[in-house]
Amino acid sequence: MRPFPRPASPVFPAASRVRRRAARRTAAGLAAVLAVIAAGIVHADQAHAAASRIRLGSSQDAARTAWSGPAFTMNGSGGIVPDSMAAAVDAVRGGTGALDVVVLAASTPGSGSRTPECDAVVRLSGINSCTTWTLTRAADGNNAQANADIRNAEFVYFAGGDQCKYAAWKSTALRASVQSVVAKGGGSGGGSAGHHINSSVVYDACRGSITSSEALSNPYDSYATFTTGMFDWPNYGSTINDSHFVTRDRMGRTMAFVARALKDGLAPGGKAWGVGVEEGGSLFVDKNGLATLFGAESYVVLGDHQPERAVPGEPLTFSGYKIWRLAPGQTFDFKNRPTCGYYLRSVTGGVADSNLYTGSPVTSC
Repeated sequence: MRPFPRPASPVFPAASRVRRRAARRTAAGLAAVLAVIAAGIVHADQAHAAASRIRLGSSQDAARTAWSGPAFTMNGSGGIVPDSMAAAVDAVRGGTGALDVVVLAASTPGSGSRTPECDAVVRLSGINSCTTWTLTRAADGNNAQANADIRNAEFVYFAGGDQCKYAAWKSTALRASVQSVVAKGGGSGGGSAGHHINSSVVYDACRGSITSSEALSNPYDSYATFTTGMFDWPNYGSTINDSHFVTRDRMGRTMAFVARALKDGLAPGGKAWGVGVEEGGSLFVDKNGLATLFGAESYVVLGDHQPERAVPGEPLTFSGYKIWRLAPGQTFDFKNRPTCGYYLRSVTGGVADSNLYTGSPVTSC
């Protein structure tokens, strides 16, 4: 059965800024009214508010003292990409033994299985167990049992949904627990919102989702918000992940995010790297920083200088983004990042060049 998606921030079709944001305000107002009505009829649903744990596979954790990672999966949509996940599992276990996986979610699926990610994980070789934790409140990041399960696991996968809720766990024990898994040679990954949270600069969407046209028209739009200091994985520094990349035409907003990271000093070293993965795609990144793409295309977008113009309320101008397009099976070395193989695109006065997703690689580099 095809897994049902977890609730996420709404995605609006192309429309004027006024109409789109008016729709958001209307939806927010209606939600508030309905919440008041519901509160007057019944008490809050305690089961929904409570942290939820569902474990598949063995009830006992795998017994092993050393692992061969770290390894990571960066997925363009929320679900598990089996080939990529299998590669990460094999990398972490070194080809022998079995490991435990924890899936973290901030909401339950709208219908169907309550554990769609674990349903896919337990079908892979080398899996001892998979535990889904649904943590609906920021404070749930301090849940003792959840943190114990994370620390005892060898891989943590952030489900799709709302990355703002994941960013809220930054100030809880959960952040250090996930870091401990990677530090011992395990791994981390995620899809859609879970992909976003695994980059060093996180587009958190805490005020709502932003389109490419909005971000290029004003890179300091109120919807362009970021979280830093959540995770900074080995070989993956100065990155800004984006998801559903081609389907939702997100190259333009990634360009704006890269410009913001450079202008605001969010990415040290004078370079910022956008990593956009298409729906159905997954980058498996091994312990040496070598990423292999599975499923669907992916893009790496480099900004290596300050934007010519990036100020609040005005359109972006940035010349010479270097863009690598990866097809399934191709690799990208995040440890020794390439200096060739890219094509060039620019943004002038908030208008991006045409053919953003294809180009002839520069040969004189």
